[in-house]
Amino acid sequence: MEQERRLARILVNYSCSLKSGEKVMVEVSDVPDNFLQILLNEIYKVGAYPFVIKKSAELKRQMLQNMNEEYAVTLKKYMLPIMKDMDAYISIRGINNKYELCDVNQENLKIYTKCYQDEVLEERVNNTKWVILNYPTSALAQEANLSTLAFKEYFYLVCNLDYEKLDKSMDKLKNLMEKTDIVHIVGNGTDLTFSIKNMPAIKCAGKCNIPDGEVYTAPIKNSVNGEIAYTIPSIYDGKKFENIKLKVKNGKIIEATSSNTAGLNYILDTDEGARYFGEFSLGVNPYIKKPMLDILFDEKMFGSFHLTPGRCYEDADNTNQSSIHWDMVCCQTSEYGGGDIYFDDVLIRHNGLFVLPELKELNFTESKQID
Repeated sequence: MEQERRLARILVNYSCSLKSGEKVMVEVSDVPDNFLQILLNEIYKVGAYPFVIKKSAELKRQMLQNMNEEYAVTLKKYMLPIMKDMDAYISIRGINNKYELCDVNQENLKIYTKCYQDEVLEERVNNTKWVILNYPTSALAQEANLSTLAFKEYFYLVCNLDYEKLDKSMDKLKNLMEKTDIVHIVGNGTDLTFSIKNMPAIKCAGKCNIPDGEVYTAPIKNSVNGEIAYTIPSIYDGKKFENIKLKVKNGKIIEATSSNTAGLNYILDTDEGARYFGEFSLGVNPYIKKPMLDILFDEKMFGSFHLTPGRCYEDADNTNQSSIHWDMVCCQTSEYGGGDIYFDDVLIRHNGLFVLPELKELNFTESKQID
């Protein structure tokens, strides 16, 4: 119970920094009422006003099975003004079946994204204080190859770390990225170059995602060239993709293969921006060492990076716009084949470990450094 209260306090007081009189949308899906009550108590303590929306993945599937353009536009008509009136947004998702949407018609998903979700999401991301959390479920424990009890212990270890300390430890990496022009990534099927010249680097330390631990920027849109082989499986719209390999020329993905090549290319053909990249990020959470098919965890894996086809973020704007934002992850620790990252021809990370003296504190060789 104390671990849950600590997590609720992080969401309310640190991630969203809620103040008296502020309005916060609390959107929960398949989350036990007892945790929701703990969260609401923390919100009331600061004098903020929660607006609760309860959902379930099974009901969402039913809604999407019956989606059409008129339905999506009508949803946006009512939900967008509500989101515009919010000061903050907290989303907690209890994932019981990651494949719940796997049999939903792809065209329905595309309509929902373009006619409803895109604009509501943009409003939430750019104009509210927001945070997203996946609640510890048996399904997540199964993906992590842990018992439910062991996974909950791991979950709270990962999620309740000292984010303020993590934030400070990322300062030097942020500064280095903002001074860098050419990034060169090699190893295990990957040989890729791109520029991040004059792009801002953003530290992520619990303000938008829990768990957290990454520093992101965006590649100059037309600068990406080479090949990349992602070492971590990915789930998108309820479908699993493994062994994703992309060939890129002048920023555009010109060839894409995976365990589901047809499905991969269908998504990448959503719109013009889907075949360009909107984010490049380095994962630095010291406790996340293995993937569990949950992007909130996997993209923060220690020793990983993700290079994301689709939409860029407003605070690292490389002008690429798309209806998708697909965080594909490559881990470069020895266990996943290793690899090197160079900034302007200087090796900064080898087999997942930072080698520059000023960055070595991010290796967190002793977990107690960040508790």
